[in-house]
Amino acid sequence: MDLSPIIEKLNTGLFINGQWRDAEGGRTLEVRNPATGQVITTIADGSEADALDAIHAARDAQADWAATAPRERAEILRRAFELLTERADDIAAIMTAEMGKPLAEAKGEVGYGAEFFRWFSEEAVRISGDFTQSTDGKNRLMISREPVGPCILITPWNFPLAMGTRKIGPAIAAGCTMVLKPAQLTPLTSFMLVDALRDAGLPDGVLNVVTSSSARRVVTPWMESGIARKISFTGSTEVGVNLMKQAADTVMKTSMELGGNAPFLVMDDADIDAAVEGALLAKMRNNGEACTAANRIYVQKPVAEEFSQKLAQRIGAMKVGNGLDEGTQLGPLVDQDQLDKVAELVDQAVEAGATVLTGGKRIEGDGYFYAPTVLSDIPENATLRVEEIFGPVAPIVTFETDDEGIELANGTEYGLAAYLFCRDIQRSMRLSERIESGMIGLNTGLVSNPAAPFGGVKQSGLGREGGSTGIDEYLETKYVALPRLT
Repeated sequence: MDLSPIIEKLNTGLFINGQWRDAEGGRTLEVRNPATGQVITTIADGSEADALDAIHAARDAQADWAATAPRERAEILRRAFELLTERADDIAAIMTAEMGKPLAEAKGEVGYGAEFFRWFSEEAVRISGDFTQSTDGKNRLMISREPVGPCILITPWNFPLAMGTRKIGPAIAAGCTMVLKPAQLTPLTSFMLVDALRDAGLPDGVLNVVTSSSARRVVTPWMESGIARKISFTGSTEVGVNLMKQAADTVMKTSMELGGNAPFLVMDDADIDAAVEGALLAKMRNNGEACTAANRIYVQKPVAEEFSQKLAQRIGAMKVGNGLDEGTQLGPLVDQDQLDKVAELVDQAVEAGATVLTGGKRIEGDGYFYAPTVLSDIPENATLRVEEIFGPVAPIVTFETDDEGIELANGTEYGLAAYLFCRDIQRSMRLSERIESGMIGLNTGLVSNPAAPFGGVKQSGLGREGGSTGIDEYLETKYVALPRLT
């Protein structure tokens, strides 16, 4: 596929106060295709001064934007949804080129990501309050919900469109201005998202975007400015903890979607074919580079051999290649560092005694490819039993009793997503209630949905994105007391 016509039309600068512009000093950084290692294009490399310009633009636009009619904000989101849908092919092609996922999955992400704009266009006009009286009858109580104010949004590289729309959508709906720091590895999709919003009529200064080779260089000035009233971050727990510490200095509202280590439980009464399909989706979607990916597959012993063999057969047959090539089912990992990490985790597990059922090696040639892998007989000292893999590697561990399965599933500091395959509905509900996770896929390998609250417990984060609760993260509650005159 020739991407040059799309790339030639891309804006690749900083987007501040409604204008595309160069970074201070004209600094740039390269964006590479992980399937080939080749440079796609160069983009602006923002500085601390650029970051301050962006947060000042958001501050200056906040009052007018907050006063904008809810219907007007809703219509902007609706038009942006339609534009993303119209431009889906081009956006998906760029997303695949910079991130590596198969083109079909990239198109799926555009549809999924656009849906957040449609969802929150409907939520914008439903922000409610209350009007009642005090218990002693002396006061009327008027309760309203108002935008929290300028927001810092930080998105990861693995879902560059959906992570943007999931944060930007509710911020626009609530009446908040924003500064956005996209991931250095996948900024081009964010630029196309900005163009859709600008073409949909988003006023200048409401959304400001700064790309940079140093996240700290951009985010620290934002955090220390005293302007931002909220931060929404998706990324590692380590970085999230540091951001929460910084947010404490200005008592900033926080939403954190952090690390995952999702268990995938297959009980002895499960539909094994359905469980294999669910595991294939939960593990291999997005090249295995998803915070909700099935990271630890636990199978009850009576069905372990059947499940393992069927899963290995399906995963071993996956077509690996450039995501832009027809028929590709699994693309490259995002960069050399990620490839090295996955290879190291597998090698360490095999050296400790794990059995390779399929894969287990790098794929030679250009790009950052790792063979789709299934491991069994995972020893307890294998690092991949406790560490997020973020790659196409499915480790299988067996267990005997329900209690043992739950203990294994909950044996982590994380609690973002979990999966359970079980036919008995009463047993399913009992197990679901015991699993420590913010989201559970019961007999399904896909939990994300714009209409549902997305988020985790324990060290997987704070707050929820999406669903009817998603807009709450961008609103503050105000109470006015009015004397009741007689």
